[in-house]
Parts: sequence; structure tokens; C-alpha cells
Amino acid sequence: MAQKKGNQSELVPTKAEMDVLQVLWTNGPSTVRFVHDLLNSQKEAVQYTSTLKLMQTMVEKGMLSRDESNMKHIYEPLLEEEKTKGLMLGRFLDTMYNGSVSSLVLALLDNEKTSAKELQLLKDVAKKLSKEK
Repeated sequence: MAQKKGNQSELVPTKAEMDVLQVLWTNGPSTVRFVHDLLNSQKEAVQYTSTLKLMQTMVEKGMLSRDESNMKHIYEPLLEEEKTKGLMLGRFLDTMYNGSVSSLVLALLDNEKTSAKELQLLKDVAKKLSKEK
């Protein structure tokens, strides 16, 4: 497996890199062809060579490993899903809401994408948390 050693806790994936990571986190170690085909089925089509280059760059950055022991190279994420999402959420919170969790939650509650079911779930969580404290 080819990989670059680095401080992975500081790596913040781009949107395109995050899309690749999400495919690998969901489906496990995969070929470029599999990742490429799945991404193209979900959004605007890109060339296979673009996906290949992106994943090769991610190996160089230390985000993915590549198993070259077979004819088909298999790529695997080196970044942990929860840590990566937590880092990105923290940066988003700092950038967009000055680090205020309550401002973020209020914006989410006011968002048109928040369903009645999700609102009820949040209310239930808030009740549970208030009872525990």
C-alpha cells in the first residue's frame, strides 16, 4: 500500500475529495471505476481520468491508501469518517457561526429542509438532555 505519512487529523478534504471518501466509507475499499461510476450516477458526469487523478492525489496527501497487489488497484480511506466530519463541522461552525452551536441549531431549525419528523427528534433529544442535567 502506497501512502504518505502526515498529520491526518489536520487534513480537510475538498468537496470532490469528500464525495470520494463518502463512497469509500459507505461501500468499503473500491476501485477507481466503481467510485467513478457511482459518483457519475449521483451528479454531473466527469471523465474517468479526472476521478483517477483525484484519487491518486488523495493517496499523495495521505487521505487514501492504494493496494497495488492485484491488476485492479483498490483504494481505501485512511481518514476516519467521524473524525473527518467532526473536523469539518468544527471549521464550518467557526467560519459560519463564530463557533456558536446555538446559532447553528437555530439556523437548522429554521431551514426549509428540516422536516417535522426531524424537529420532533430534536425536541426529544433536548428533553432527554435536560432531564440528564
